[in-house]
Amino acid sequence: MPHQVLVLNATYEPINVCSVQRAVVLVLKRKAEVIERGARPLKTPGSSLVLPHVIRLAYYVRVPRHEGRKITRRAVFARDGYSCQYCGSSARLTMDHVVPRSRGGKSSWENVVTSCAPCNHRKGNRLPAEAQMFPRTAPRPPAPEIFITVAAPRRPKSWEPYLAGAAAA
Repeated sequence: MPHQVLVLNATYEPINVCSVQRAVVLVLKRKAEVIERGARPLKTPGSSLVLPHVIRLAYYVRVPRHEGRKITRRAVFARDGYSCQYCGSSARLTMDHVVPRSRGGKSSWENVVTSCAPCNHRKGNRLPAEAQMFPRTAPRPPAPEIFITVAAPRRPKSWEPYLAGAAAA
């Protein structure tokens, strides 16, 4: 697995995950500083650089609110705990529009849920009341840390202090 680096905003808010190559470029261009470093240096033919684990941007970046972030299957599955919102199964997961698109439903965080294929097929083109199938939790925009989880399912221990602070905020 390629090494990944947690990117913090100037305010120490976690905003992204990037490759080590991208992080090094940001540091060398003085657009970011290394906050947590790896034990081993990053060797190049002409020099030795710090291997970043966590970097902080030198300037504040306005991040679009999470409602505006792109909806992806992986983000919806992570938000819903990788289980069907109708029956609780974790097998054969798909994405379901609570109000079907053909009935005027939008592709928004408030209208998509994780569904197993059998439930999705059974609900079909019907509204929840018509199918007597209601999501276990109301669909909503995901918490910001969902996007970090999707980008890096296995997070290094060095990230925890920065992610724990974001979860509390």
